Amino acid sequence: MVRAIYPGSFDPVTNGHLDIIDRASKVFNHLMVVVLENPRKISTFSMDEKVEMLNKIVAPYKNVEVDSYKGLLIDYAQKNGTRILIKGLRAISDFEFEFQMALTNRQLNCDVETMFMMTNNKYSFISSSIVKEVAGYGGEIRDLVPSLVYDQIIKKLRFSE
Repeated sequence: MVRAIYPGSFDPVTNGHLDIIDRASKVFNHLMVVVLENPRKISTFSMDEKVEMLNKIVAPYKNVEVDSYKGLLIDYAQKNGTRILIKGLRAISDFEFEFQMALTNRQLNCDVETMFMMTNNKYSFISSSIVKEVAGYGGEIRDLVPSLVYDQIIKKLRFSE
């Protein structure tokens, strides 16, 4: 069985994330979507809220599970016997950072491989940060996020008027 991990902060989950989940689920027998704590970012959603949103989204996928982890991704992969990490890329700027992370992970555990998936071009501009800003100012985000979590995102992100 070929297993892979798709990690991220998913704060909030976007259609770009869903695109990678959908495509990776067709390539691997088992895909673990793992919400990681990112100490460089201030989260809008709690770890539990992000896991809840992702569980709603991946429910139709029989080979996809959601988990959360605080610590090094490479440690999570080792504990779960997974040797493949999936990283979604939108632009060259993503590649530079993700390449550095892949090399660091390889240094920490040379048995774990990182595979990059380019997002669908219609989602290449979407980031969680953009979704949060647009939603916060009352902008329309229906085309940017999965419909199953739209209301939850709007409720959390609307700035006071």
